[in-house]
Amino acid sequence: MTEEFNESMINDIKEGDKVTGEVLELEDKQVVVHVNGGKFNGIIPISQLSTHHIDNPSEAVKVGDEIEAYVTKIEVDDENETGTYILSKRQLETEKSYEYLQEKLDNNETIEAKVTEVVKGGLVVDVGQRGFVPASLISIDFIEDFSNYEGEVLKLKVEELDPANNRVILSHKAIEEVENAAKKDELLENLNEGDVVEGKIARLTDFGAFVDLGGIDGLVHISELSHERVKTPEDVVTIGDTVNVKIKGIDKDSERISLSLKDTLPSPFESIKGEFNAGDVIEGKVVRLVNFGAFVEIKPGVQGLVHISEISHKHIGTPSELLEAGQDVTVKILGIDEENERISLSIKSTIPDEDVKDVESEAPDTYSSGDDDEDNPTLGDLLGDKLKNLKF
Repeated sequence: MTEEFNESMINDIKEGDKVTGEVLELEDKQVVVHVNGGKFNGIIPISQLSTHHIDNPSEAVKVGDEIEAYVTKIEVDDENETGTYILSKRQLETEKSYEYLQEKLDNNETIEAKVTEVVKGGLVVDVGQRGFVPASLISIDFIEDFSNYEGEVLKLKVEELDPANNRVILSHKAIEEVENAAKKDELLENLNEGDVVEGKIARLTDFGAFVDLGGIDGLVHISELSHERVKTPEDVVTIGDTVNVKIKGIDKDSERISLSLKDTLPSPFESIKGEFNAGDVIEGKVVRLVNFGAFVEIKPGVQGLVHISEISHKHIGTPSELLEAGQDVTVKILGIDEENERISLSIKSTIPDEDVKDVESEAPDTYSSGDDDEDNPTLGDLLGDKLKNLKF
C-alpha cells in the first residue's frame, strides 16, 4: 500500500514542474505553502524565496499570498505516508527576469532599476535578480565616489546576459551617450559665432582646455585663456570650474568649436587709459620676436610693437641681431590706438642718434686692363671651340 501511495503522489507533480499555491505559515528559515493540486504541502527555504538577500521570510511574502514556484525536489516519508514539495520561488523569478532582460536586449530598449548596493567595482541593481553596472559603464564622466548612487533609480541598457553564470551586465553610460548625442545636435543648431555661453572645464591638455557646453565640448586654446602669457592651462583654470566663454568659431560638420576665455574678460587696455601717453619713455620686456619687429610687454597683458625700423639707428636684417626674448628694454611710446588696442613703440628713439655711414664695398676688378691677352680672355676665346663645328 505504501508503494502505491508513493507512486500516485510522485506522478501527480514532478520535479521541475511549475506550481501555484498559497502561503500558509512563515517560519524562521522557511515558508509553508499549500500547493494547488498537490497531495501535500510545499516548503520554500528562505534562500529560495527571493533573488535578493533577505534575513526574514516576511521581507518577501506574507500569509495568504498567492505565489508561483518551481518544484526542485520531492521528499516522501514512506513510513508515515506523507511527503513535502521543496519549492523555489527564486528560480522562477530569475527565469522571468532573464526573459524580460533578453527582450530588452534584443529590442535595444531601456529599463529602470534601483541601486541596492555600491561595491568596489561598480553598482549592484535590482532587475528582478542581481544586476551589475561596472564602474566603466556608470557614466561618461569620471566619477571618483559612487556612494551618491545608492538608492537611486537609474535608466539602464542591457549589455550582456549569461544565465549559466548568473551574469547580468548593465550600462548607464550608454543612456548618457544617447542623451548627449541628442543634446549635441540641438546645441550645434542653437550656438552661433560670437555667443557668450556658460560651460564647465572638462579636461586640460598642454595646448588648452576643453569646456563642456552641456553635451558637446569646445576648445579654449592656451593663447585664448588669458590676456597675459600663459605657461600651462593649470595656471588659469581647474577641472570642474564654471566659466563663461565666447564662441570664436563653429565647424558643425566636424563638431569642433573654438572658444575664448580672455574675450569675456576686461581688456588690459582698460587699465592703462590715462596711465600711458604718446611720448612717454618706459621700461618693458621683449616677449616675442617676429620678422618685422619685436613685441614688448609694458604691463601684464599689454604689449606694444617695436617695428624693425625702430629698433636701431643702424640697418639690421632681423630683430634677433640686437634683441632676444626676455630682454629688458627702454622704449618710447610713439602712439596708442585704443580702438584697435595697438601700441607703437620705439627703442632707437630712446638712444642718441649715431652717425651711421653706409660703407660701400668696392668690388675688385675681375679683369685688369693690359696687354696680356692670356689674363684677359675674350668671349670668342671662351666659346671658340664650341662654335668651330657649328654649321649654319
